[in-house]
Amino acid sequence: MERKFGNAIPLGLFGFASTTWLLSMINAHWASGAGLGLVLAMALVYGGTAQALAGILSYINGNSFATVAFLSYGAFWWSFAVFIKFFIGKTPDPFVGWYLFVWGVFTFYMWIASFRHNMALQLVFLTLWITFLLLAVGAWFGLGGISIAGGYFGLVCALFAAYLSAAEMINGDYKREVLPIGVFARPVDTHAV
Repeated sequence: MERKFGNAIPLGLFGFASTTWLLSMINAHWASGAGLGLVLAMALVYGGTAQALAGILSYINGNSFATVAFLSYGAFWWSFAVFIKFFIGKTPDPFVGWYLFVWGVFTFYMWIASFRHNMALQLVFLTLWITFLLLAVGAWFGLGGISIAGGYFGLVCALFAAYLSAAEMINGDYKREVLPIGVFARPVDTHAV
């Protein structure tokens, strides 16, 4: 008897999208830093834990790309929450820039790996590595306007990730492409990420 596992991709993508959206609202100055406590709660529970769970389930399904992406960004959200809770104000901004830059480098090579996947996923990683780069430059040089631009790129990234989450869920349930995921996409696959 063949065992069939569900698709954890929509869970991981929306965990990422929703947490990224909330933090990017603060980075873009759409919301004040007073909302950071809620971002931390989201980072620990949905952005971190749900993404890590999606990464483990993706591993069981044999999807290396999703495994690495979800476990890594789940760990990013956990590390971000720990940093904000215990070390913010104790770490020089330029070093925070290096933290963001390291995540940008990782995201850049994940973007290159995403070329084997659908266009929607490529846009998620493209906008995310630009987000990290802008936030790093803003932290390195104290350029608030560049950090705000990073916040706007984060909002766009979150929208792409939320759309892809919905497309993965809806297309998988209908077993056809209801929501398009890109002109260069492979045929509909319920484990396309």
